[in-house]
Amino acid sequence: MLESVIWILLMGFFVGQIARRLKLPALVGMVLAGILLGPQLGNVISPEVLAAADGLRTIAVMVILMKAGLGLDCEKLAQQGSVALRLGFLPAACEAIAIAIAAMGLFHFDFATGLLLGCVLGAESPAVIVPAMLRLKSLGWGVKKGIPDAILTGSALSNVLLLLLFSLLLAFLTQSAIAVTLPGGVILSPLQLLPMQIVAQIAVGALLGWLTARLLVSLLAQQNWTQNAVQDALVAASFALLLVVIAGVFPVFSGYLAVVTAGFFLIELDAPLARRLRGGFDSLWTIAEIILFVLLGASIQLSVLQDTLLVGLLVLAIGILVGRSLGWYLSTLGSNWTGQERLFLLPANSAKATVQAAIGAIPLAQGIEGGEIILALSALSILVTAPLGAWAIPIFAPKLLTRGEVDPTKVAVAREITLLAAVDTSPLAIGVLTKAAELARRSDADVVVLHVTRVDDPAAVEELRQRTKQCLADIRHRFITTSGPVPEEIVRVAQECGAAEIVVGKRGDRTLDKVLVGSVSQAVLETSLLPVVVVADDALVPN
Repeated sequence: MLESVIWILLMGFFVGQIARRLKLPALVGMVLAGILLGPQLGNVISPEVLAAADGLRTIAVMVILMKAGLGLDCEKLAQQGSVALRLGFLPAACEAIAIAIAAMGLFHFDFATGLLLGCVLGAESPAVIVPAMLRLKSLGWGVKKGIPDAILTGSALSNVLLLLLFSLLLAFLTQSAIAVTLPGGVILSPLQLLPMQIVAQIAVGALLGWLTARLLVSLLAQQNWTQNAVQDALVAASFALLLVVIAGVFPVFSGYLAVVTAGFFLIELDAPLARRLRGGFDSLWTIAEIILFVLLGASIQLSVLQDTLLVGLLVLAIGILVGRSLGWYLSTLGSNWTGQERLFLLPANSAKATVQAAIGAIPLAQGIEGGEIILALSALSILVTAPLGAWAIPIFAPKLLTRGEVDPTKVAVAREITLLAAVDTSPLAIGVLTKAAELARRSDADVVVLHVTRVDDPAAVEELRQRTKQCLADIRHRFITTSGPVPEEIVRVAQECGAAEIVVGKRGDRTLDKVLVGSVSQAVLETSLLPVVVVADDALVPN
């Protein structure tokens, strides 16, 4: 079992990075690694790990849904009005119906079995859509109109609808559907109960999400049961997973929707706690992503694709290009979305992976006629739409969406930070390097150490280089030498390397006002658009 875990983590990571270097989404490499390691080819994953795959996938999906909730923006959702709600129902319903009609003609299914196939194929993948939308938010694409938020919310709601309908159809086809008799002798069929079930799943899920958020705020922010962000994320993840487990035992609410709403309400109840949790769940997702997609690849049965490849692609095309496109049009009708923004829904809202891997084999296991075809098309939808969606979203977002201002209070803005430390050969260089190292450790930043030579003194420069290695021994850094006017060179190099701050020194034997007049520090302060930290022998003056 431990060997399997090592294979999953190492192969998943490195094959994912190879895919990234080939300009492909990392998840493509992870799924490929799963296929290579799985029982279809390499067969190096132990039966114990494969047996636990459903549980591990559930944990990974919980992590990504919590990230989704922590990244939602209430103001943008309110601005969209009913668009997000319509995206939660119309595209999924139209796609499921289109697939059902196509399956009746191509596979000679009855309508109920065709609709069962539509529910499986129509579900959207949070594992693909959520990280992609959060990345768009961190870059500012579509945030002015709240397009990523609308897609995130619609995706969560649509999966609730389809999973409920899937359960109803499965019970009907296996003759285990139960009608309910109300007081007065009124009998409600399972189909008549469906609208009430949907409302109950959403309402109870939202209520439990709110209660969970309140409990987490009380435990983590008010009573201070935890001491750091890692413990915050551990406790929050445990409560989120508990919601999913309880929903499985008592299916009166959507556990996944409860997790999303818990993250959403955490932002409204305690924004600082939500920010800490956002960073913690980003770290958890690094591991969960590998496990999710490698096990996803291992679960794909390549042998069942042979006889249904071409007709399966046709069914997927009909579902997405006909059914889902009609749903997208109806969902955005009357909104302020442009034609290009509506077109973005094609790559952004079509990926399938997680739900298909979880429920694709159930009809076959339950003895449903045509279950092997449903399983084959589930695998095909994963292989085609998940990599395509993960690749297309970042490619087409800059072409179809408008870039707006990023709100760092609603989403984690991940970027590499670089500091510029400008030093000379005087003893003050040690103070500048020490302060740069301190700032870099706080933000995990790189440091560019710049020495502008005015006198050719190789020995002094080499000594300064050795001092840099000593002071920045645990910091990623580069040592650069240039020549020319010192202030201009400092500002130019800072701009070229994309520095976030400039650290310079000043003599400590005079007051700041006097020493800065006509000095290098004064010139840098006047010409630089970046923050400047001035280090003295005996004091630190931030500007």
